[in-house]
Amino acid sequence: MSDNWPEGNAIVYCEGAFGTPNGKTAHGLVRRSERYRVLSIIDSMKAGRDAGEVLDDKPNGLVVHADLESALAAARKAKVEPTHFIVGLAPDGGRLPAAGRQAAAEAVRAGLNVVSGLHDFLSEDPELVALAAEHGVTLHDVRKPPPRSALHFFSGKIEQVKALKLAVLGTDSAVGKRTTAWLLVDALRERGRKAELIGTGQTAWLQGARYSTVVDSLVSDFMSGEIEHAAWTAWDEQHPDVVILEGQGSLLNPAYPGGYELLAAGRPEAIILQHAPARREYDGFPGFAMHSLAHQIRALEIVSSRPVVAVTINHEGLDADGVRAAAAAITAETGLPAFDVLRDGAGALAAIVDQLLAQRARGGS
Repeated sequence: MSDNWPEGNAIVYCEGAFGTPNGKTAHGLVRRSERYRVLSIIDSMKAGRDAGEVLDDKPNGLVVHADLESALAAARKAKVEPTHFIVGLAPDGGRLPAAGRQAAAEAVRAGLNVVSGLHDFLSEDPELVALAAEHGVTLHDVRKPPPRSALHFFSGKIEQVKALKLAVLGTDSAVGKRTTAWLLVDALRERGRKAELIGTGQTAWLQGARYSTVVDSLVSDFMSGEIEHAAWTAWDEQHPDVVILEGQGSLLNPAYPGGYELLAAGRPEAIILQHAPARREYDGFPGFAMHSLAHQIRALEIVSSRPVVAVTINHEGLDADGVRAAAAAITAETGLPAFDVLRDGAGALAAIVDQLLAQRARGGS
């Protein structure tokens, strides 16, 4: 954690989307955040419930409120002063709905700094900019790309990274890649390994990934270079045992094809593949049938010439028995171990990574 973290006390806006794929930024912040101290969530559809219970059947003390007024009152009653308002929505296309813009304006009037990871930049909205200046607060657009003079083109310095590089990719978007990657980082650290996450989306940055780039905000010429630079910087500054690349979208998702640059520029030694066995169509696109798990594994291994070493399960639509059955079916079909790390922890997955590290130490490929 940075010496200057947390940056403030945050209320997370997720109206109408908490507990759905369109609320995944809020979900990430509920599950972990080092950059901000999360106080509560706003979603009138889930008001009064515990955010952890909604997501994972594990209460965590974060209450879902109906509106900003209620969230502010609860925080101040607890003698905690909110400082930030984070837009926790992640809708298809990444656009800010009109209600979200109104909520941001309300937060500014309440004296809160506003942070958004969407493609509609608050800092380019003249009315919001004037309102923020009037109230002495900031507007931070996480997806706003750096100036091109600050961007990096691929150079080949990824070959200097001697850590074991793993990519956590997925068979679909909004399938849990980032959550699995963080849980694996934590499990490796608990085993005494130094591990760093290379964040590639706005949520990982909001959670506090020290080495990150928001790839879908970049000009394509620099995407590979920024991935390489983030991984190289993590190695240069921390010398971790393991570098974990957070995947985006999926190789074959029609709207969010992702993974090519991570494989080409990040050059991982192995791939962990996140999969939702109950899904039959790509997220948000009815009629677009998902390619089979076996087909997606073949595609990844052909593109990268590296093995998929494990499948991690998103348990949406499955109970505990369903997860066990799905894991057994995946292993029978692919020969790979399968785990639900969100329910069961990432210890078994970390043990596989330990085996890969031991193989490298012995001089194996």
